[in-house]
Amino acid sequence: MTPAFAHATGPFADRARYDRATAHLDAPLAVVDLRAFDANAADLVRRAGGKPVRVATKSVRSRALLERVLEHGGFAGVMTHTLAESLWLARSGFDDVLLAYPSADRAGFAELSSDARLARAVTVTVDDPVQLSLIDRARTGRQQIRICLELDTSLRLLGGRVRVGALRSPVHDPARLAALARSVVRRPGFRLVGLMAYEAHVAGVADAVAGRPLYSRAVRILQGAARRELATRRAEAVRAVREVAELEFVNGGGTGSVQHTAAEAAVTEVAAGSGLFAPRLFDHYTSFRPRPAALFALPVVRRPGVGVVTVLGGGYPASGAAGPDRLPVPYLPEGLRLTRREGAGEVQTPLLGHAADDLLVGDKVWFRHAKAGELCERFAALHLIEGEEVVGTAPTYRGEGRTFL
Repeated sequence: MTPAFAHATGPFADRARYDRATAHLDAPLAVVDLRAFDANAADLVRRAGGKPVRVATKSVRSRALLERVLEHGGFAGVMTHTLAESLWLARSGFDDVLLAYPSADRAGFAELSSDARLARAVTVTVDDPVQLSLIDRARTGRQQIRICLELDTSLRLLGGRVRVGALRSPVHDPARLAALARSVVRRPGFRLVGLMAYEAHVAGVADAVAGRPLYSRAVRILQGAARRELATRRAEAVRAVREVAELEFVNGGGTGSVQHTAAEAAVTEVAAGSGLFAPRLFDHYTSFRPRPAALFALPVVRRPGVGVVTVLGGGYPASGAAGPDRLPVPYLPEGLRLTRREGAGEVQTPLLGHAADDLLVGDKVWFRHAKAGELCERFAALHLIEGEEVVGTAPTYRGEGRTFL
């Protein structure tokens, strides 16, 4: 007989499903709830409004799950974070790979320039002619290298004295981007095919932070101004570059800005990845509500006293500026929290709260990571849950012996 919680939703039902599905597995372990994963994928496609979504691999880091999401209608191509990863995925059958970060991997460029199949599949991003020179010095073959330019998306205020946005490309002005485009097309061995512009200050900054209404309102006002400025400048940049070369794609956006970026006529595709796993840093947005899909479980190994248990491991902080928001959080059962003194520990993590008194040694506590794909650097496999059963296992990059960054 199927238990009532098998198709129910909510924290209590979800914990029951996850505990039942993994009862035969020892923790620590990581899981992906396939129903939540697929629902999140469908929501990204809906928000993209008919434009293809390119999957950001750094937020998934599992070939099997990348293949799964690309089977959904509305997704096309992947966006990678290192050249070595790009070549590996291309050799594995991924035929539309955009490396979104400049690379200094000379061995990788030597391989790329010598293999026609890889050269057709992989596009590399540059924002400086010096990067082209590095590729030229590294190349050992005559294959043409596909190039994407990156436009800086930051909002400049007070005559440029204040910059809002990530420190990425140095190319902010459309005229300067067009000059970079001309430097690409003048050099033999390169083909300019794309342009990207990632608005991290819109896509990756929550605008509805619990308990901070004034801050959240200020973020929304600033993001609105940033979107309007970027939409105008991005359109100008696209027009300027198209006068130099035909472009196959113009990429923009991220999980937090999919619907806004897709609405720009100049953009042909949007990028997203974190919205598939829905880590906790994506809980506080006004425009979407993803379902937590990727979790990890740690076993209770001690009961030091009333209202406290200790679990094994847990020290999995996320990248970025250090702070409490970079730590994983206990998710299920509800009513647990990290201690301020110890936080998430290297080999043990104490947890406080009323729920601790109902936990026994050997029970699982389910956590959410602050970010998406970084969870996969801690586990070799993701157990795939459908309803109340583990229906498969997907190796992570790490589980396939790949540590790209």
